[in-house]
Amino acid sequence: MAPPRSGSSWSIWHAVCSEGRQESSGRPRRDGGRVWGGSAVRWDLTTSLARLGGDTSQLEGHLLRNFRKYAQRDAVPGDSVWNWLAVAQHHGLPTRLLDWTFSPDVALHFATRNLDYSDTDAIIWCVDYVQANRLLPQVLKRVLEEEGANVFTAEMLAQRVGTLQELDALAASECVVFLEPPSIDDRIVNQYALFSLMSNPTARMDHWLVDHPGMVRRILLPAELKWEVRDKLDQANITERVLFPGLDGLSQWLKRHYTPSRQVTLGAAPRG
Repeated sequence: MAPPRSGSSWSIWHAVCSEGRQESSGRPRRDGGRVWGGSAVRWDLTTSLARLGGDTSQLEGHLLRNFRKYAQRDAVPGDSVWNWLAVAQHHGLPTRLLDWTFSPDVALHFATRNLDYSDTDAIIWCVDYVQANRLLPQVLKRVLEEEGANVFTAEMLAQRVGTLQELDALAASECVVFLEPPSIDDRIVNQYALFSLMSNPTARMDHWLVDHPGMVRRILLPAELKWEVRDKLDQANITERVLFPGLDGLSQWLKRHYTPSRQVTLGAAPRG
């Protein structure tokens, strides 16, 4: 995997993010074929299930079974395991899913929102899911082709694969599936969210991408650029208040907004 690219200013950094998003006519493409993920803390793509430790193959079944048992009956639209898995991830249950967004600006938000890491470089992952789809088992590729889609919905995936065990058995070699969750709340909608899942609960997506380097770019966001980027995002209303609708998101936004500059290593917190 190539080392991360970097930029020394907002304009250069934004140009890096925008690469490949124009047609030959110069017009912007509606679907760049890419998903984005940003982190100020972790530079790898370890799932919450793997970070839990232990026998992930066994733990995954126990966690999901009990989540379904104890959750409210109307917590999930329908009874697809893929909807249950998406809702479980959305609410913090350890799963094999990873969070992604179609929006590079949302990825930037997650890379810059935590002031405790304002003096630490962040990383943005950019994955070409259209290329990744070419390595899916034929039965899954056929579903996407029939639907004219590039990512799965829970209903589409359930047409051919009903359980995690079926997915694991279906793929002769490891592959990654991109799943767009149902719009169960404003948070998923506003974050332009989707998930990835590997065909094996023990598999690491970053390790898989090492073997398929043409599918991924990593972009370094230097610590000294974070405040400039954060300020631009706040001006564009890419904030906790919008991405986490409700009182929790409002409180997170206000806490960050009014944090005294002496408590932050770099720059000065915005005032208002």
